[in-house]
Amino acid sequence: MPPFAIDDFRVRRSAMLDLLQELVEAESPTTDKALVDVVGRLVADRCSAVGARVRSYPQTAVGDHWLAEWGDGEGGVLLLAHLDTVHPAGTLDHMPWSLAGDRARGPGVIDMKGSVAVALTVMEALSSRLPVWPIRILFTTDEETGSHTSRQLIEELARRHRAVFCLEPAMPDGALKTWRKGTGLFILETIGRTSHAGNSPEAGVNAIVEMAHQIQHVQALARPDSGTTISVGVISGGTRTNVVPGRCLAKLDVRVLEDGEPERLDKELRGLQPVLPGARVEVRGGWNRPPMRRNATMAAAFGRARSLAASIGLELKESGTGGGSDANFVAALGIPVLDGLGPLGNGAHSDDEYLVIDSLAERAALLAVLVSEW
Repeated sequence: MPPFAIDDFRVRRSAMLDLLQELVEAESPTTDKALVDVVGRLVADRCSAVGARVRSYPQTAVGDHWLAEWGDGEGGVLLLAHLDTVHPAGTLDHMPWSLAGDRARGPGVIDMKGSVAVALTVMEALSSRLPVWPIRILFTTDEETGSHTSRQLIEELARRHRAVFCLEPAMPDGALKTWRKGTGLFILETIGRTSHAGNSPEAGVNAIVEMAHQIQHVQALARPDSGTTISVGVISGGTRTNVVPGRCLAKLDVRVLEDGEPERLDKELRGLQPVLPGARVEVRGGWNRPPMRRNATMAAAFGRARSLAASIGLELKESGTGGGSDANFVAALGIPVLDGLGPLGNGAHSDDEYLVIDSLAERAALLAVLVSEW
């Protein structure tokens, strides 16, 4: 029999909501190190109080990362959670913590402070009956901006464990995420030559016109049937209407699912050639997260999770999303990883963000059985 049932966490609902409110009301935008560090210390203290060894990984530009450990040695399971949100400081003024019906609202409530509250509650419940293998939770602080300072740490720790559980929120219907697209940000710049648009237009090379040609080439590189999408999200160029523009810049959001696509697109984008005589094309940027494929390792991990969930009366489903997470890094290493283990909700990154309160107990019970029975 599993060590916990869903009812064991339903009785903790009030305490879980109190903790969630404390986390939500401690705003933690990625770009404000001081605020994120407040949440980091709060979480570190909660972990220490239930027997964890806690260490920090100091950062200069973002909040410090924190690792909580129960048990020693290699193997065991690693949980991934992030403390930063996309909401700027002051969001609480127009988006305060609130409970209405079966929904909790507030900045970061579903992405992903609800998951942090679940993880801390599970470890409080498990503290007197820990499994023989180690359990570690890594709390990072820059996931929302690409995990640039935490990626190496995530990968190093993942290699020491036999399974990694990423606590990103579930799909709105509760499904786990068994595939995610890889993500890249490329900056495309066209360089022409300025001139007077009225007196000597022939002396100029219009960088915006060159960009229009390049965008057509870029869009033709997409393969939507294979999951490869390219979005030209930001364009800027020119100075005045009576000046032939000498520069234009575009930011490209590139997402891929299939193996080999990052290499193909990188080669194609960096090989773009100008169309207008005298123009130049430059490409910067690159890939942030590799694709997370639903391969045999992923299928086996989900099958094990579904079996354990069934033991506590939960039926797990699986799905996927075009967005990336820290699970992408783990999957690329060939290590079993489950993603989307957080609570149910929707509206992440918006003023409509909410968490389904009844899902807290179910996701806590699911996480408890995974870390103690895996």
